[in-house]
Amino acid sequence: MSAYEALKSSFHRIACLDEAGAMLSWDAAAMMPEGGAEARGEQLAVLAGLSHEFLCAPEVGENLSQAHVQTAWDSQNLALMKEAHLRATALPRDLVEAQVRAGRACESIWRAARKISDFAAVRPALTEVVCLAREGAVILGEALGLSPYDALMSQYQRGISSAEVNAIFARYEAFLRDALPLAEALQARRAHQVLPSGPYPEAVQAELARRLAAAVGLNFNAARLDVSAHPFCGGTPTDIRITTRYDETDFCAALMGVLHETGHALYEQNLPAAWARQPVGAAAGMAMHESQSLIIEMQAVRSDAYLSYLAPLAAEAFGKEITLAGLKHRLRRVERSFIRVEADEMTYPAHVFLRFQLEQALLSGDLAVADLPGAWNEGFKKLLGIIPPDDARGCLQDIHWFDGAIGYFPSYTLGAMAAAQLMAAARKALPDLDAALAQGDLSPLISWLSIHVHRLGASAGFNEILQSATGETLNPEYFEAHLTVRYLG
Repeated sequence: MSAYEALKSSFHRIACLDEAGAMLSWDAAAMMPEGGAEARGEQLAVLAGLSHEFLCAPEVGENLSQAHVQTAWDSQNLALMKEAHLRATALPRDLVEAQVRAGRACESIWRAARKISDFAAVRPALTEVVCLAREGAVILGEALGLSPYDALMSQYQRGISSAEVNAIFARYEAFLRDALPLAEALQARRAHQVLPSGPYPEAVQAELARRLAAAVGLNFNAARLDVSAHPFCGGTPTDIRITTRYDETDFCAALMGVLHETGHALYEQNLPAAWARQPVGAAAGMAMHESQSLIIEMQAVRSDAYLSYLAPLAAEAFGKEITLAGLKHRLRRVERSFIRVEADEMTYPAHVFLRFQLEQALLSGDLAVADLPGAWNEGFKKLLGIIPPDDARGCLQDIHWFDGAIGYFPSYTLGAMAAAQLMAAARKALPDLDAALAQGDLSPLISWLSIHVHRLGASAGFNEILQSATGETLNPEYFEAHLTVRYLG
């Protein structure tokens, strides 16, 4: 066996361990009784430690120094292996396991604390999570030649720095300052219809969500739909796990959530199978992943064409007078609101920008965990002019920090911008796309995305994929143009 073939075997084993961890994490969110939290944290910590041990094994380092490859895909695979090995060998195994244990323990406390808006209950656990994240970030930063925050951000999306994100967000903040009041004023002057009041039975919502996800292209022979406190898509490419949460007064939230996660799932199911469990066969980062969920949910599903298809389906399913106008008012209404996952696409980046600022301050130590609620409320007022009435609708609403995921948030807005850019290119390539969407047919769009994004895996980076698919690296103008047409036209 050549050095490179030995590496592929090693990384296959590491991927299997990571997949096992992903399934245990899904179970913890969707199925596990509360009493299992402590044991689950230990299980996940041991798996993370084993994965780290395998990656840091002396033979991996030796094989990396001796490996030779011929093809471009193998070359990229080897480069990603070297980066993963560098990251792993920089971090002590004890720290890796401690981070996982702390994150699982904190997340368990967070679930209870959020329900009663009790930040004080989770503050000690979050303090430990942040301290461990800071320790790891400093070590990684030194090894990678990056700032501590950029070192964390790069594990979610390679090739984009916090300085670049700052510039993108500053530009968008200026756009929002003018666009939001104008959109609100235009909206106030227009007549509108509202959707009928509930109840919208959970079972009916779930069946409609499954039907639409399957129509979009999700293979339920290799996927599940369940319930969790925070919607997500997890699992593996051949065993996708989607979760959502239901509100019987509003069917739209769960439905859009499922279609959003279906975008993630399709990306995973369409990754290059020949490179499964190799670094190059994975997604090209979380910003690219978010672009795939948002091009489905925001760009395609919330279009006039698709909503004209959805309205009669929903009306029949719920036995209520659900109209296109009512759906447009519910799904395309600009509103300054407190909850990120329920925010409209114009104000959503402000939610992300706030988190981006705060997590950098937490990581650097400029912001103490105890001061997070006040800093959150102050920043929220500055960006959107409103103050959350409690911490459940403020700093407790998201799972990410409490689970140790610091550096993830920028991916959401980078993904939204990439989705608009990709959709503009897809529309040029597919002039009959709206006609297909009006029939509930997303297959032309999915086929285009499969060619230009999904099947590429991580053989190219975020900006390289955008350059190939659209002719440009990330350009926020497409997102601003999309919002201008949809909300200011």
